[in-house]
Order: sequence, then C-alpha cells, then structure tokens
Amino acid sequence: MSLHFESLGTGPLGQELCVCVSDVHKFGTDAFLLADFAAARHKDVCADLGTGCGIIPMVLYKKYYPNKIYAVELQADAAKQCRRTVDASGAAETIVPIEADLRALDGLIPAGSLDLVTCNPPYKVAQTGFLNEDPGRCIARHELSCTIDDVCRTAARLLKFGGRLCLCQRPERLADVICAMRAHQIEPKRLRFAAKNPQTLPWLFLIEGKRGAKPFMQVEPPLSAMNSDGSFTNEMLKIYGNIQTVNNEERDKAR
Repeated sequence: MSLHFESLGTGPLGQELCVCVSDVHKFGTDAFLLADFAAARHKDVCADLGTGCGIIPMVLYKKYYPNKIYAVELQADAAKQCRRTVDASGAAETIVPIEADLRALDGLIPAGSLDLVTCNPPYKVAQTGFLNEDPGRCIARHELSCTIDDVCRTAARLLKFGGRLCLCQRPERLADVICAMRAHQIEPKRLRFAAKNPQTLPWLFLIEGKRGAKPFMQVEPPLSAMNSDGSFTNEMLKIYGNIQTVNNEERDKAR
C-alpha cells in the first residue's frame, strides 16, 4: 500500500493541512462538511470515532483549536497513517491517536469526559450493496465492524451531560440514526441536508444530538455544494477554508 502526504491548496488551512493518505484510507467532502457542522469550541475535549487517516481531527485542530482530540481507529494501517499525520503536523499535544475498537474504549477514554464526539460512519448496512475485495474499503463502507447503534452507545458513554454527537449519513438512513440516538439518550437537536445544488436530491445529512437534552430538533437550511457552472459555492469554499484549488477527487465526490 502506497502512502503519501496530501495538502490542500493555499487558503487559511493551506499547506499546513497535510494528511497521510493511501488508496484505501483517504478523505472526501463529507469529512469537511462534518467538521464544519460540528464546530468544536476551544475548551472542548473531543473524539473522532473511526477516524481513518485523521482528516476530521486535523480540520478541527486547524480551524477550531479544541483542548484535546482523541482519534480512534480500528484498522492498523489507517491508525498508522493517522499517527504519521499527527507527528508531521506537530499536533501531538492536541491529537491523541488510539488504535482500538470503538466498542471497547474502557480505560482508553474516561467515561463522561467528552464535550464532542464526531463520526463519519460506514454508510451501508452489512451484507447490502457491492462488497469491495479490499477488506479496508469494506470496513469503511459497510457496517462490518460497527453499526450506528454501536456509535451512539459509545458516544453516550463518553459524553458529558449535554455533550454533543455529530455525524453524517446517507438520507435513507435518517430514521436509523434518530432511533439509535434516542435509544441511548442522545436527543437529536440539529439536522441539515447537503445536495449538489438546489435542483438535486441530497446525498448526505448532518445531525447533532445532545446527551440528556429535551426533545426539539431544528432543521437548518440545506447546503448546496456547487453553482450552476460546476464551481463550488461560497459556503463550500468557506468550509474548505477558502481554498481556491481543490483536487479533482474532491470535486467528483461533491458531484
């Protein structure tokens, strides 16, 4: 497996945002949308579950300067990439890579200690859709090593009262996510859909739940990724950190 560092343009995130990626463990638009939606605070102690190459912790670190971020990853090769990313970025005092199953974090992250948990989970239910021959891609795309229920159960254990769980998923999984959150006393509070443009159906939703909160959910205006000419909208450029040049793969994923 070939590893290399990828940097993103010349905006405020600029060349400083370098992430170790591979053909299997890389990042897409969804990760940037989730990090922006979560908007960590400076005092927050956070965890990103299933962090992959560590893109979400790195964006949170560069844009919001939280107190600490645990970057949890089960797959050894992805965890290695995350550690290389953290070391190369000088972020070791803030980002703590943990190679572990998110379902077994006892003794690794104190219960009830977190202000924010993020997760860009596998989108497909196990045994549905095309299964890639590469085990790493299968685990990243299908619920083979964890489910939405596992994510919500772990988040509920790790979060403080009032702490936030922010995740993204495909629109067809919205009912699954809301049910799993409520089953673990995490009340859905914010919901936003993302689409290529106002004329297309959303490809993604972003949702925030709060541990122990009362019922009331705000549905925010939908996010449009692209203008009619195929360029990114001003909001998307802001989410990317005003990066003017985004690699072709990112543009393809938004489409």
